[in-house]
Amino acid sequence: MADATVLQVPTPDGGSRDVRVSSPARVLWPDCGITKLELAEYAVSVGPALLGALGARPVTLQRFPTGIEGEEFYSKNPPRGVPAWARTVVVTYPSGRRHPQLVVDEVATAVWAIQMNTITFHPWPVSVSESATADVADDSLDNPDEVRIDLDPQPGRPFADVVEAAVVLRELMTELGLTAWVKTSGNRGLHVYSRIEPEREFLDVRHGVIGIARELERRLPELVTTAWWKEERGDKVFVDFNQANRDRTIASAWSPRPLPGAPVSTPLAWSEVRDIVPADFTVRSVPGRYAADGDPWHGIGAAVGDFSAAMALWDADLERGLPEKNFPPDFPKMTGEPPRVQPSRKNAANWDEQP
Repeated sequence: MADATVLQVPTPDGGSRDVRVSSPARVLWPDCGITKLELAEYAVSVGPALLGALGARPVTLQRFPTGIEGEEFYSKNPPRGVPAWARTVVVTYPSGRRHPQLVVDEVATAVWAIQMNTITFHPWPVSVSESATADVADDSLDNPDEVRIDLDPQPGRPFADVVEAAVVLRELMTELGLTAWVKTSGNRGLHVYSRIEPEREFLDVRHGVIGIARELERRLPELVTTAWWKEERGDKVFVDFNQANRDRTIASAWSPRPLPGAPVSTPLAWSEVRDIVPADFTVRSVPGRYAADGDPWHGIGAAVGDFSAAMALWDADLERGLPEKNFPPDFPKMTGEPPRVQPSRKNAANWDEQP
């Protein structure tokens, strides 16, 4: 095969762009032989759906220059050589620092990111305004318009139990006025999403997610946990509320994962969620599914809910005396947060400290 291949990638206006893919024969998944070119072609084949998940969102790129068994790193700053037709936007991190991130406004941008050795796309849960640029911070990027709830089964917990948690979560979210959409994580879990009005800052949205998580735990106490410390989770399904924090992202819908078999984080219809095998959805199988059945998340952009009822759950828990939950260890110490020490290592002196 040649040292480079040029793909013609459709553009939103009905035209196309030529995107060069170097080292097209490089094998990214050694166990199944999927190459860099095949990954780029995958992105084109599911392009409209991938753009529906990534479009107008700042994105962190999970890159593997020599394939999934080699070096791995996350690019928050855009790689060098961003094409003139691709956009970047300034985002603010928990530390307060700011810098640009790539925005995927068209499929060609995703293919260029694959050319730069991206395997997994991690978009922020915020949407970029048309006026946002790499030189001007956009205040709208402080307000999420997408809630993402990660159902993470602990070792020993079967996938069927994750499905049960997701089905009850959907019922709960419906009661709260939110439309729930489900996808495979690309690994052992499920992700449940909902679009919301971008009216609240990250911390408020995180609190609403904690309210939802705690209510799910009350409804399924033998199955679900909100315990931050792994030693307290047992074999339950953990609801990872900290994915709602600023600068915390989940693999995009339609995004491949750097795991054997080249699994894809694949949107599902709720009617099929009990019957699927997550490992069946791969870079090679998903394009045929998409061509035959379309995007199960078609319509998500119009299903925007009010997050007020979720926030009411958080407020009610505060009245019951339930405290703030731990933040990730790389975050600054937050108001009301419990001490950052494993329960098995706590003592009265440090456990009673307040920030």
